[in-house]
Amino acid sequence: MNVEVCIDNFESLNSAQRGGANRIELCGALALGGITPNYGLIKAACQHASIPVYVMIRPRSGDFFYSEDEVAIMLSDIYAARRAGAQGVVLGVLDKQANIDRQVLKSLVAEAGQMGVTFHRAIDLVANVEDALETIIAAGCERVLTSGQEQTALAGVNTLKQMVVQANNRISIMAGAGVSGTNVKQIVDISGVHEVHLSGKSQRQSYMTVSGQQPSMGSADDMNLNVTSETQIRAVVKALT
Repeated sequence: MNVEVCIDNFESLNSAQRGGANRIELCGALALGGITPNYGLIKAACQHASIPVYVMIRPRSGDFFYSEDEVAIMLSDIYAARRAGAQGVVLGVLDKQANIDRQVLKSLVAEAGQMGVTFHRAIDLVANVEDALETIIAAGCERVLTSGQEQTALAGVNTLKQMVVQANNRISIMAGAGVSGTNVKQIVDISGVHEVHLSGKSQRQSYMTVSGQQPSMGSADDMNLNVTSETQIRAVVKALT
């Protein structure tokens, strides 16, 4: 079993590895669903990680229908991830009808070269998941991250099972969304997946001391940081052993 942990800061890299993660999905702004991280973080993670690092390629939050300019940005970011030493990239592209954009996907996979490619949860928005899976396989992706088109992987476990059967070892189906130590065994046993994905999100208070009124720098609480919980990752790993 592979346990992939998505993170958006360097502190969480160490927590995920100590917890027993097998692979990192490196993102920026997980609160927005994950976007492409900055190059400095990519480089540092690749230099210090003892497990494979896959970089999220998503130029903005929101939907997965991208303009030509945004696709050009994604191609540049894939090149940068490869240059930084990443083992793979994570991406997803749809057309206006929420089908897999075959041509754009083909160009992104080609740019990835020898790096692995994970197609992310954009697949959970498509109308025909069977057709989408075949398109992703034909493009040369090595895995699909999916919740089985439900809010959580546990709710979508029957669709996950169908995807595993359809994949027939041609591609890995990775279950993600709401995965925890309390439900991961059930998800795996029913669906037959061999990979799971989670963030293990927790919060810690800032180490900084401030006095008086604290103006917010954005929509989040600046004095509480979202970080990966080593304990939560360890609980998932333990449940699978």
